[in-house]
Amino acid sequence: MTFEVYTLGCKVNSYESEAVKLLLLDRGHRVDGEHPDLAVINTCSVTSMSEKKSRQLIRRLAHDHPGIIIALMGCYAQIAESTLQDLPNVGVIVGTSNRHLIPDLIDRYLATKTLQTALEMEPLAFAYEEMKVTTYTDRTRAYVKIQDGCDNFCAYCIIPYARGRLRSRHRDDVVAEIKHLTETGYLEIVLTGIHTAGYGRDLADYSFDDLLLDIFKACPDLHRLRISSIEASEISERFLTLLAEEPRLARHLHIPLQSGSDAVLAKMNRHYRTFDFVKTISSIQEILPDIALTTDIIVGFPGETDEDFETTYALAQSLGFSKIHVFPYSPRAGTAAAKMENQVHDETKKKRVLRLLELSSELERAYAEKWTGRTLEVIVEEYNSLARAYEGHSSNYLKVLIGGPALQKGDLVNVSYYPEPELSPQITND
Repeated sequence: MTFEVYTLGCKVNSYESEAVKLLLLDRGHRVDGEHPDLAVINTCSVTSMSEKKSRQLIRRLAHDHPGIIIALMGCYAQIAESTLQDLPNVGVIVGTSNRHLIPDLIDRYLATKTLQTALEMEPLAFAYEEMKVTTYTDRTRAYVKIQDGCDNFCAYCIIPYARGRLRSRHRDDVVAEIKHLTETGYLEIVLTGIHTAGYGRDLADYSFDDLLLDIFKACPDLHRLRISSIEASEISERFLTLLAEEPRLARHLHIPLQSGSDAVLAKMNRHYRTFDFVKTISSIQEILPDIALTTDIIVGFPGETDEDFETTYALAQSLGFSKIHVFPYSPRAGTAAAKMENQVHDETKKKRVLRLLELSSELERAYAEKWTGRTLEVIVEEYNSLARAYEGHSSNYLKVLIGGPALQKGDLVNVSYYPEPELSPQITND
């Protein structure tokens, strides 16, 4: 059969989609996005808009390809079987486990023409599903999933119910996958998970820091290791030492803040307060003053007052993030926050979102300008035909456009950096 895999949502979904794609290729199926017989959709449920996009994609594919078979997986598939099974052309539904069964379930659907499902009935007790990825289309960066699930149960989040409790992948499998990927040419590895740096909480005497050390020891071909996200509470003294001493650890950390108001953080069931967060950020910046720090902030959480928002705005401004990812609060049925009183009006949310986005643009521009004329090491990722230049990212996640001599994807170059829209044409030998 011809097939295409469609991914909505996070980098974990991207990793799992790639693993399923490899399973289908191993069965002799072939990728064809123009005329697919089969569509595998990795759904997302992080917001109600994410769920809407999943449903829209199903209907569009069924309309454009009347005979197509649609197989669904991911968070929305796990929690909404009764809704999704009635949508057109849906033949297979698995959730956030049992994805390795998709090729068999497709065969069974073809034989019986009846809906095939393999959903977890105890969503808080999933086992870790080992799925290996040995290659990516992108030859410069590879994602490696190291854990699944989450034990935090933030008041706004449905994901623990869709993904289950935190469970860590076996260290040997993580290291072996990274070793294989780096030996086959990937210069950058991104560690990812639902609660990435929570890795090891379910293990005896082995932590996320231990995993990082084992990766660096076992993978001499690894050039750059990036962490998709880490909570402030997970940044230990050992981690700070590693950040200071290991140049292969990317000079960029994504540390979710969510709110700068202690009252709102308590309602969110976030397990830190702003004093602790600021202390951690200061510790990082003392070691690496020019590190790029990005964050997430949720705007309009139930009960968020104007004063709460202004406190959040002032704190985000003072911490000097290089970018803020801003999310308007969206009620999720089944979460504690959806039942809370004092829901914030949509118009108020919109105004607050716009203010934070404007602040993010200012911070992003200020951080980029700090690097004007300085040398950055860049991994070339692709040719940008619109800009007529090569494009790549530095360790501190600045996007760089490189003019000048012909380059190839995967080339490692040092460039004198100039913020966009200027190019960085000068390749140096520094």
